[in-house]
This record gives sequence, C-alpha cells and structure tokens, in this order.
Amino acid sequence: MKNSEIKALSLDELQSKLEVEQDSLQKLKFAHAITPVENPMRIKEVRKLVARIKTEIREKELAK
Repeated sequence: MKNSEIKALSLDELQSKLEVEQDSLQKLKFAHAITPVENPMRIKEVRKLVARIKTEIREKELAK
C-alpha cells in the first residue's frame, strides 16, 4: 500500500486497516517462529506499513 493510498483513507478506515495489518503481522511472526516463512521480508514490509498507518492516524488526529 502506497503512502498516497494511506493518505486518502478516512480515520475510521485507517483504524480498521491498522487492526487488520497488526493481526497479519502477529500471525506472520507466529508462523515464522514455528517454521521459517517463505518470504521473511514480508514481516519487515508489514511492520513498516503498520508504522505508516499509525503515523497517518496521528497526523489526522493532530489536524482536528
């Protein structure tokens, strides 16, 4: 997901997307702990996506 796509989402959409991505990250970490996942770089990508979403949420909260 690109930054422009993240910026286009509303605050409620960002909150729901954050929950989905955090759940995805947790599942990836758990799967990687049991057996190595096929693409371990996916963990890094999802972690950065979560951070970008959190940053955008904070920016929108401060803009209110």
